[in-house]
Amino acid sequence: EKEFIRQCGAQTAPFHAIASDLDLLKLCEGGFDGILKTRRFGYDGKGQVRITPEMSREDLERAFASLKGAESILEGFVDFDCEISVIAARSRDGEIRAYDPARNIHRDGILDTSRLPSGVPSATIAAAKEIASDILSALDYVGVVGIEFFVLRDGSLVVNEMAPRVHNSGHWTEAACAVSQFEQHVRAVCGWPLGDPSRHSDCIMENLIGQDVDRFDSLLGKPGLSIHLYGKSETRPGRKMGHFTRLTGPAS
Repeated sequence: EKEFIRQCGAQTAPFHAIASDLDLLKLCEGGFDGILKTRRFGYDGKGQVRITPEMSREDLERAFASLKGAESILEGFVDFDCEISVIAARSRDGEIRAYDPARNIHRDGILDTSRLPSGVPSATIAAAKEIASDILSALDYVGVVGIEFFVLRDGSLVVNEMAPRVHNSGHWTEAACAVSQFEQHVRAVCGWPLGDPSRHSDCIMENLIGQDVDRFDSLLGKPGLSIHLYGKSETRPGRKMGHFTRLTGPAS
């Protein structure tokens, strides 16, 4: 994924491919500060281990073993100002529509809040949408994709990761747009014209994680707020149980 993103002309965090514990030990001989991530099936902070310069050989071996020997990447940190994500869609005939980027805040490695507008400069928004368009075109992709970006302090962008599907950070589109990311995906794969992705409202989307779902009763009846529960039978720490979106005014 990261190699492909670089081929599209976008930046990524520094990374190294890790196929064995020996690869990890060699790269960390002089100390390394970053994250060891599985190449596949990681989400919401799962499939990741923090790597620090102080870790011993035994610590590093345990870190690799905790990922059950899966092929991984060792990723360096990026000094960024904020994270945004762009939800974009591409139709069968190559038309591309992108929603405004959301500004994301995470808690314990899990998306907590997405806010619109993002508050980043218009040039940064345009650049993020252009990168998303380049990636979709290079993939000859049909459907909706979510792409996360780090916004650096100089306004430039680093692609963090992409998800080839509707994305948690785009759930706000259900409440703040005429055409949600879900409808947009159906339109794309069915060969229908893509809808208008513009916002009619500013908004804040917040995930209900674990026991947060117990706030459900207190949220009902709040003006401008819509709630979606996922029907999961068991509440666990770190598990997404639902989300709510609060409209905060006309789109700005």
